[in-house]
Amino acid sequence: MKKIVFLFIMFCFGNSLFAGQVTFPFPILGGELSNSAATCVDDIDAVMPRMRLLGLNTVLVPAYWEFIEPIEGQFDFTLTDRVIDKARENDLKVIFLWFGAWKNSMSCYTPLWFKTDTKRFPRAMTKMGKPMEIACCFSEDVLQADNKAFGTFMRHLANKDKGTGTVIMIQIENEIGMLEDARDHSPLAEKTYRSQIPKKLWKVLDIRQPRTWLEYFGDDIYGEEKFMAYHYAKYVEQLAQTARSVYDMPLYVNAAMNSRGRQPGQYPSAGPLAHLIDFWHAGAPSIDLLAPDIYDTGFQGWVERYALPNNQLFIPESRCCVNSGVRAMYVFGEHNAIGFSPFAIDQATETETESVTKAYDLIRQLFYLSSHRSWGLLFNQQDKECIINDNQTILTCRHFFTLPWDPRATNGSEWPEGGGILLKLDTNEYLLAGSGIVVSFATTYEKAFEDEKTLGEDGFVIEGEKDQKTNDTNQKSVAKLQKRFSGKRKGIASVDEVRITPNGKLTYLRRENGDQDHQGRHARISCGEWKILHIKLYEY
Repeated sequence: MKKIVFLFIMFCFGNSLFAGQVTFPFPILGGELSNSAATCVDDIDAVMPRMRLLGLNTVLVPAYWEFIEPIEGQFDFTLTDRVIDKARENDLKVIFLWFGAWKNSMSCYTPLWFKTDTKRFPRAMTKMGKPMEIACCFSEDVLQADNKAFGTFMRHLANKDKGTGTVIMIQIENEIGMLEDARDHSPLAEKTYRSQIPKKLWKVLDIRQPRTWLEYFGDDIYGEEKFMAYHYAKYVEQLAQTARSVYDMPLYVNAAMNSRGRQPGQYPSAGPLAHLIDFWHAGAPSIDLLAPDIYDTGFQGWVERYALPNNQLFIPESRCCVNSGVRAMYVFGEHNAIGFSPFAIDQATETETESVTKAYDLIRQLFYLSSHRSWGLLFNQQDKECIINDNQTILTCRHFFTLPWDPRATNGSEWPEGGGILLKLDTNEYLLAGSGIVVSFATTYEKAFEDEKTLGEDGFVIEGEKDQKTNDTNQKSVAKLQKRFSGKRKGIASVDEVRITPNGKLTYLRRENGDQDHQGRHARISCGEWKILHIKLYEY
């Protein structure tokens, strides 16, 4: 089983990429600002105190090439410095997002002098020869201009922040990828596509003799995507090496998901996607993390694609919504995520940010018990249950609305997601933290012996669905009930709501036995409530 680790005190990035160790004595409880939130000092001054009040400890903030180098060779770090100063005033950490050559595939944050000189800084092209507002990653001039600006930015950070540690990580580019076609078809790209595949990729592609990309992939769009992924990664590696040489800190790239059955080019082709991880690792060995931006349905499935042995999970962008809080708790508890960050949190409504604030408060408390074994829980209207076998104790975890007495469960409205973290303190002792969850406990013998029963609004068996039925379809149930119970059961000794102090001690708030634990049947936290419950069990 996993341990709850949260950006641990001495944290290594997986097994493969970063050679050193990074010290982060806290989980990244983040929020990413909307794209234009840091384009003037007044907005920066206003947004930073708000982020602190929301309960964040880290703010993800764009660093815009067009503002940093408005005239070629002339640099202005007014906005950068203001972000750092205001973050320090509000006890916040910063992750800067380098909006350089690409932002969401497009080159929209490049300076005007870059945009207008398409001869010097050529564009990517579609197969039909249409130029895109996407800088060509095969151009040495594009790379050198981007790298020069980024290197100057990193040197400025080193002078401004070294020894202080306000800036804790850097994102290089933003959702890099090719649109409309799977790959760039500009003259420089075509020349490269006809060159030999590098030897470092022979094993990945199962190649035993020299071949060109064209010979190997032809016009297969998924092969063209791999070609493009390697060269995007190779480009990013140059910026990563520059960063390492002047201000060494964790570096990552983020990916727009290949969702909804779309093909490469319909989504940003060749970005740092899970199915292209080998090509990104080969091209950009100095990058620590490939990070998913998750906006689509199926949150758990996307998370699992990136929580890999060679890729520690960090979610820099996720839709800011009423479900954000339980999703944050899930990724920390289940996947040892180093951080979570809803996007455009500065523009979100109070209803949307409330769950983030309350979940982050619980995660902070649980961090003080971070050495204990944990599980993450996340439920919705379709995926309602998770069963955990913890050394002969069976924990049946469900969405709160699987209980029969809450009218919101059956009034036709969409269920809010429920979830949180289940943490084991000792044998027969657990913490349950989160919102919208219910957990019952049984021995393995008891779980196998008992039939599930449909309960009514009073919590008892519905009239007319009695176990005395003797028709042929119910013979197995009758036979089981007639068999004598000869094992042990798990009982709930107590359920207490608690807070956790910085020294890891539990502070008692109130007892939740009786009606609150359904007379010893389960522990529960209703939808809309955010709690930590201390549960003690016994056997009889």
